Amino acid sequence: MPNRLAHETSPYLLQHADNPVDWWPWSAEAFEEAKRRGVPVLLSVGYASCHWCHVMAHESFEDEATAAVVNEHFVPVKVDREERPDVDAVYMEAVQAATGQGGWPMTVFLTPDAEPFYFGTYFPPEPRHGMPSFTQVLQGVGDAWTDRRGEVTEVAAKITADLAGRELPYGDTRPPGDEELGQALLGLVREYDATHGGFGGAPKFPPSMVIEFLLRHHARTGTEGALQMAVDTCERMARGGIYDQLGGGFARYSVDREFTVPHFEKMLYDNALLCRAYAHLWRSTGSEFARRVALETADFMVRELRTNEGGFASALDADSLDPASGKHVEGAFYVWTPEQLAEVLGEEDGAVAARFFGVTEEGTFEEGASVLQLPQSDEVFEAERMESIRQRLTAARAERPAPGRDDKVVAAWNGLAIAALAETGAYFGRQDLVDAAVCAGDLLVRLHMDPQARLARTSKDGRAGANAGVLEDYADVAEGFLTLASVTGEGVWLEFAGFLLDHVLDRFVDRESGALYDTAVDAEQLIRRPQDPTDNATPSGWTAAAGALLSYAAHTGSEPHRTAAERASGVVKALGPRAPRFIGNGLAVAEALLDGPREVAVVGEIGGRMHHAALTGTAPGAVVAAGPEGSTELPLLADRPLVDGGEAAYVCRHFVCDAPVTDADRLAGVLGEPRS
Repeated sequence: MPNRLAHETSPYLLQHADNPVDWWPWSAEAFEEAKRRGVPVLLSVGYASCHWCHVMAHESFEDEATAAVVNEHFVPVKVDREERPDVDAVYMEAVQAATGQGGWPMTVFLTPDAEPFYFGTYFPPEPRHGMPSFTQVLQGVGDAWTDRRGEVTEVAAKITADLAGRELPYGDTRPPGDEELGQALLGLVREYDATHGGFGGAPKFPPSMVIEFLLRHHARTGTEGALQMAVDTCERMARGGIYDQLGGGFARYSVDREFTVPHFEKMLYDNALLCRAYAHLWRSTGSEFARRVALETADFMVRELRTNEGGFASALDADSLDPASGKHVEGAFYVWTPEQLAEVLGEEDGAVAARFFGVTEEGTFEEGASVLQLPQSDEVFEAERMESIRQRLTAARAERPAPGRDDKVVAAWNGLAIAALAETGAYFGRQDLVDAAVCAGDLLVRLHMDPQARLARTSKDGRAGANAGVLEDYADVAEGFLTLASVTGEGVWLEFAGFLLDHVLDRFVDRESGALYDTAVDAEQLIRRPQDPTDNATPSGWTAAAGALLSYAAHTGSEPHRTAAERASGVVKALGPRAPRFIGNGLAVAEALLDGPREVAVVGEIGGRMHHAALTGTAPGAVVAAGPEGSTELPLLADRPLVDGGEAAYVCRHFVCDAPVTDADRLAGVLGEPRS
């Protein structure tokens, strides 16, 4: 018999709808039930493409005996972290403070007042590796609640008070300058892995936002070292197993420092951010390799993640059915043995493919299987032959059971995808990608925005979810809409971005300090109001909002939006020199602030040579408005005439405008000159 999750929109919650555990969704009613029964709440947080979430579900939540213990002694609450990032952030902070680490699945025991008192992540069904079994944890927590309730509630109150006291010290409302950005670059150099690319050791995550900072810093200052780190990291990632060499698109992260073996789930946000990063790398270097990866990643998103409604699904699972074992196995869809290559391609082409993709008898993954890579080789491979091999392997792989897809449409991540697809399509003459971005934008306006332009966080199958948008939703969707305005020349996207950013100013910004909160002032009150300026898998809502506010101000001349962007960037001044890997997006916004950003008005054909030159200029954060003479679609076009009857571009910066430019090559030069 289905439990209370059967009517939810989240694919993750629906995965648990038939568990014998009597799950509740996060709701006031769940905590009222805990008060009525006098029992604690078991909070379990995960997401649909999380491998260990599936493992714990199978081992414990699908087990009748374990479920009976849970149901008798707790009110179990299941949360999709992608639907409720606010709930996840608050309790993850508690887990990390208590244990020094965190991750998913996240398991937290709460009082009926939602105060946490015991923490963990994955618990096995039997004791192993020094971990207690899940039933031992349930028994221990239940006994403590029954026998020492006063002590437990005292601990919970202290933890909650400590969390509430962890307000971010935010003492500077001035954005960083050259000195702080130089210190941040030096910090990145210290943590750079010169052998394998990227930053730090294993596990290694794709540093999309840091790459954007490095490209912008090089564009503004001409610093070659910044560009080289970006180039080498992008090449290592796209040659490694973290990149799908057949279907395009990137996995979540690499379990090793060499980018060889991925954790196989593919997330929309990673691919949107990396698609844009490689497109911008092409813009900076003209690299054909970067162009190919950007387009393959864009095509992957449209082919594999686009929903029937025109939005983009959240993720593909890491696991899929392995026909040989009959079990769901991580990476089963993606890995190959030499024997499998020969079976599809024949002995000769199979051997060529093995050398080309680095498939060995020993294997690079598990049980002799290898993840496809593009290792450096002195051997010359015939292009036509390799293309035939790719096509045959792709066709054979398509016959394998595919990974599951989380069809939930997340507003913020769709905003990131819109920006990436619109720019990539405009750069490379792919109108179909621009059209896909517009279609996703239409869906967000039609389904996620209410008449007051308030955002719903998620939707599924054309039905908006009940959870309110958080700061990253407003910021990233505004960024997507601003990009659409620049690419399409349609002023309505600028208007929609303005509506969303008005909400940021009214409901997310602390009026006294300029600091930002991740939830709105009128959102559900949790045990603390989450606030985090550092990047995680996606840009922080704080710095994403700063970037969107800055671009909107450049488009419109709005002083309140410019001031808010500058004040919000004050946190980068504090964190950039100390932790540059974790505030790359804020550093990228700071580069745009130092460069202007430049405002480019192109009077002429939308999609023409002048417009293309403006969009592909490397000036950090430059905003582009394009349209015919006399257009009233975008404010930057006002009073901008043609020059001698021909197209012209007007470039302004800090209230000063250059003479109009009438040659596309000259415009590219103007927007590509470093300004130290």
